[in-house]
Amino acid sequence: MADVRSEPVGFIGLGIMGAGMAGVLAKTGRNLVVWNRSPEKSDALSAEFPGQITIAASAADVVKACGLTFSMLSTPAAAAAVFDAPEVGTLAGVSAGKIVVDCATLQEEDMQRMGAAVTAAGGKFLEAPVSGTKGPAATGTLIFMVTGDESAFTEATPEFEAMGKATHYLGADVGAATRMKLCVNMVMGVFMAGLGEGIHLAEKLDLEKAKLVEILTQGAMGCVLVNVKGPKCALEERNHAPNFPLKHAQKDVSFAIAAGQAAGANTMATAEATNKEMLKAMEMGFGDQDFSSVIEAVMDSQS
Repeated sequence: MADVRSEPVGFIGLGIMGAGMAGVLAKTGRNLVVWNRSPEKSDALSAEFPGQITIAASAADVVKACGLTFSMLSTPAAAAAVFDAPEVGTLAGVSAGKIVVDCATLQEEDMQRMGAAVTAAGGKFLEAPVSGTKGPAATGTLIFMVTGDESAFTEATPEFEAMGKATHYLGADVGAATRMKLCVNMVMGVFMAGLGEGIHLAEKLDLEKAKLVEILTQGAMGCVLVNVKGPKCALEERNHAPNFPLKHAQKDVSFAIAAGQAAGANTMATAEATNKEMLKAMEMGFGDQDFSSVIEAVMDSQS
């Protein structure tokens, strides 16, 4: 088990990912100071871990109360609103020596702006987006990609080890972890759309969809995504209960496309096709469902 610090750890944002991550920290015996935009989620965490959770009145109060604070907010707009809010936002709580770790998937300029602001206020900043969805967040098996102040990384390593199965420190260059995360999520999104097309093709060729998935799991394509998403997508009544909402996956794929274009990548054709299908599925009402629901657009557009 990772070392447990005596002082409380801060956590801002208790959504699909943050609730699981904070819960893992609490299960290790850590005391937490938390804040969430909707207070019922803070209340639920406090009820689950009585005596370990202090609910702060604002994000700023979390940072003021803790030497180390994690933030996990779902969108760039939410991250900016909470970080920048006058007097009550994350930045307002930063003072000398405070460590702020942002685990959201944003654009690199967002991370760089926040990092510069925290540093200017005397604090230390880590950019730490994760690979993994609701399940890994709740079981402490996320993969962290981290950049920023190296001494802050050393200080936060026990918490990364508690919440994740692997942590990759990519250096001091804030923005590099976001770039890596966008590459990861672009591949994952393209893979999911391809799996959907394969299942659709099997159906059109009068093949058993579940048998296709079984064969895929037994060969080189056998991986967590196929093993978990494949069987659900092969059902007649497909199951898209959200672990990683489609609207967030589409956001990441679109950010990856923009980053690739800005960097002069030769082609982003498969990502652009995937983004198109994701947008169509969102228009069909699947934005809040799991990103596996991209299959609905694939089925619809190819029927």
